[in-house]
Amino acid sequence: MPPFRLLLYAASLGAVLFSVRAMLIATPPLWVSACVALAYVGLILGGVFVLRWRAYVDAIIAGPPRARGVVLTFDDGPDPEWTPRVLDALERANAVATFFVIGKKAEQHPQLVREILARGHSVGLHSYAHDRLFSLRSERRVRDDLAHAMQVLADILGEAPALFRPPIGHTNPIIARVADAMDLTVIGWSVSGHDGLARADAEHVVRRIRRGLRDGAIVLLHDAAERGTHEPAGVKALPAVLAAITDAQLPVVPLRSFLAEECEECED
Repeated sequence: MPPFRLLLYAASLGAVLFSVRAMLIATPPLWVSACVALAYVGLILGGVFVLRWRAYVDAIIAGPPRARGVVLTFDDGPDPEWTPRVLDALERANAVATFFVIGKKAEQHPQLVREILARGHSVGLHSYAHDRLFSLRSERRVRDDLAHAMQVLADILGEAPALFRPPIGHTNPIIARVADAMDLTVIGWSVSGHDGLARADAEHVVRRIRRGLRDGAIVLLHDAAERGTHEPAGVKALPAVLAAITDAQLPVVPLRSFLAEECEECED
């Protein structure tokens, strides 16, 4: 079990015991109660916002201990201008990647999704609408969104995706429950270029990723802007990122190799 999840369970038990003591023994000062409540709420929200803590979802955030190489992933596409540039750069470097596509965009550019697959890459799900408030939605709305996106990709590719990256990486028990019911494997990341922001700078993206390059790393970049049509800094930074991976003497490997090794670790 992830350490943060254990901490959250312990904090929940502590909050219950604190409340029972307050009711049966003595009411603590207001400032103490306020601090306890704020700390507990902070833990809950931290679990929602920080996917790598895996508070609610057993997400894959890096390769297993014996993993070799680096995995490249791209979010928020496909985009008719920027995704082909990413595909060309990957082809020149003989590198593969996983593209977590937005269902609504895939619906608009189905041939581009097919091209991603035809050029040797994998396609995962990044929800249908990329709702920034996805973690606040009801279970029915989360389920409907993911089911819609899965059907869109199944119609385009002939099979439904098995990999899912939540919008903005936010999770909660509802998202975890729906993903599990749909047999979706949740994929996080260990290093992000923070290139999805309109003000992101390509050089800064490269520096951030270079610091996180090691065996087992899952790199997050973007092949499209979440909204609008501007060029993500990750597209401009990609050749330098690929060069940095080569300089670090690390191979770029498909995500499925990490998943296969993860299964072997479980069996061992």
